[in-house]
Amino acid sequence: MAYLLTKQIHNFLKYLENIESCSPLTIKAYTLDLNQAFFNKPTPSRSTSKNNNLINLADMKALSFSTGEDLWLSCRDSLSQWGKLSPASRNRKIATVKSFFNWLYSERLIDKNYADQLVCPKVPKKIPHFISVDEVISVLQFLNQSQDEKVQIQKALFNLLYGGGLRISEACNLRWKDVQLDQRKILVVGKGQKERLIIIPETCNEVLKAFHARHKNMEFIFGEEPLSTRKGYEYIRTLGKQVGLMNPLHPHSLRHSFATHMLASGTNLRTLQTMLGHDSLTATEKYTHLNIDTLARIVEVKHPLSKKKVD
Repeated sequence: MAYLLTKQIHNFLKYLENIESCSPLTIKAYTLDLNQAFFNKPTPSRSTSKNNNLINLADMKALSFSTGEDLWLSCRDSLSQWGKLSPASRNRKIATVKSFFNWLYSERLIDKNYADQLVCPKVPKKIPHFISVDEVISVLQFLNQSQDEKVQIQKALFNLLYGGGLRISEACNLRWKDVQLDQRKILVVGKGQKERLIIIPETCNEVLKAFHARHKNMEFIFGEEPLSTRKGYEYIRTLGKQVGLMNPLHPHSLRHSFATHMLASGTNLRTLQTMLGHDSLTATEKYTHLNIDTLARIVEVKHPLSKKKVD
């Protein structure tokens, strides 16, 4: 029996959306990867969908398959081309194709699971980029010097990303109804629509109070509609340039900085995992890097020989 590939890709994406509760951005990434894998189209046309921003599958050329081997042969060229990509990008794309083959096999649409023949490359562990506490203070000092509306938006966004450890998408989509300024609580809707409750520092709360006084009639923190993540990214990148930081400043580096500084201050991994909204502790463990100064202080305080004099 022959199956239409476009229809099965569509069904697979619906499964990810409705059963696995994947975020719109994840669905979008899966669609792009499958589009490139089986149709070899690096720049597919897009359809704007309120629900999931999926690529328009109707514009793909029809391709039917009867066996898993048909599909395997159709994606071999793309898999070889992906060898030129970085390990992280290649890993993500191969993982997408593996998931699709696994789903096809679980639905009994193919009689052999070709996911077993796909190997994800090992991605070298990178220490997340973060800024120092002194750089954080420099940014805050700059933000306190102006009442300009753009600077106030940058100030509120910076305090959400660094003060609460939010992802840029979480901050941009935040609603005032989910912020309890009297208790310093924020209900954050993260990946897969999973909710978590965070507490922000008093200084960050004061910034949001002042911002709320100017925008209290808005549904979302940054306007009547969610702030575009692209625009939010640009606000933070521009802020880094304005302050004169040595390295480029990105939204996720502020989340990394939040995690790094909290961990260096004694926060345990499990607590940090909850604050960041990580499903797995493995994702949080990448923040266990310590600079040499922190390591030296720990050895000085904790090592038995540091407290005893040896004659």
